[in-house]
Amino acid sequence: MKAGLILVLIIVIGSAVFLFSKQNTTPEINVPITTTGTNSSTTTPDPNRKDIEVIADSLNIPWEIVFLPSGEMLITERPGTLLKIGTDRQQIKVQGVHHVGEGGLLGVALHPDFELNQYLYLYLTSQENGAVVNRVERYKFDGNSLSDRQVILQGIKGSSNHDGGRIKFGPDGYLYIATGDAENPNSAQDTSSLNGKILRVSAEGSIPNDNPFRNAVYSYGHRNVQGLAWDEQGKLWATEHGPSGLQTGNDELNLIEKGNNYGWPTIKGDQIQSEMITPIIQSGNNDTWAPSGAAYQNGSIFFAGLRGATLYEAKLEGEKITQLVKHFENEYGRLRTVGIGPEGDLYFLTNNTDGRGRANKNDDKLIRINPEILDLQ
Repeated sequence: MKAGLILVLIIVIGSAVFLFSKQNTTPEINVPITTTGTNSSTTTPDPNRKDIEVIADSLNIPWEIVFLPSGEMLITERPGTLLKIGTDRQQIKVQGVHHVGEGGLLGVALHPDFELNQYLYLYLTSQENGAVVNRVERYKFDGNSLSDRQVILQGIKGSSNHDGGRIKFGPDGYLYIATGDAENPNSAQDTSSLNGKILRVSAEGSIPNDNPFRNAVYSYGHRNVQGLAWDEQGKLWATEHGPSGLQTGNDELNLIEKGNNYGWPTIKGDQIQSEMITPIIQSGNNDTWAPSGAAYQNGSIFFAGLRGATLYEAKLEGEKITQLVKHFENEYGRLRTVGIGPEGDLYFLTNNTDGRGRANKNDDKLIRINPEILDLQ
């Protein structure tokens, strides 16, 4: 009788554990991963065009790149410098930047009508009454200097880690802003907080009528979003850093939809819970991407890996990822962002001078890649 009762208890407990695990986890997303070889032997169809070219070097912790209508480029450097790269190099000091840890001068974006209004937007870390904060500012940029400073969005808490920082205009004309949890994980679940979110505002800083929480919050439950990219269907994809320290891994690529909860800190990796979104793909427990800037081109989301020291390519098929390709793994060190130039080439910034990498000669660098060679590798 006693033995039978024990057996029944074992079966009941085992069933409960099984059901709980089914509700909270799913098997790891199984996506083929390919690592490409070195590019040194490939050639471009145009013999006068280099496959790989260092456009600028000796950069000081660069973070973001945008392309001006003139063909020149703007690069933010975390200590507070905006660089214009063209036939020469011009430095423009941005006032009010507080460079601490991962914070500083981070994202930059051009207004969709930049040629008409000269509006340039910056995401930066600063100090207010002794507290570390992040905010978005707008300037007029005449090609040589910044003027007419306007605060577009404030109230984003800052920290030495998890400051987010990516800003981009979406196909809908609104400005999207990626923020981190500023080392306060619970803020990511608080829809009244601007931290641990993807935010959306107008070019003037006003709140769109269809934002889901009547504030700037567009999606929530994020730990530290650093990459934003829209595919050809207008769908928003975002890269996100997973836990660090002993729990490192579970970095994410998410398909973002308005009002959705992406789980941090309640779930991570492949875990699932009601009304929370599991990433389309994540790095698992045995790999760390530390994904940063992202860009879309020809059916793929490209994103830069810091800890992973790799240019990743997630090949899309609708809302699915069919393959993850690793390009230039460990060839250039830590990569901060990737962008698409006006000619269709890929540009990425290294980030080996940020105190977490091993700086090579003339680091950091802006590097241009002919995307045709990626298919030849």
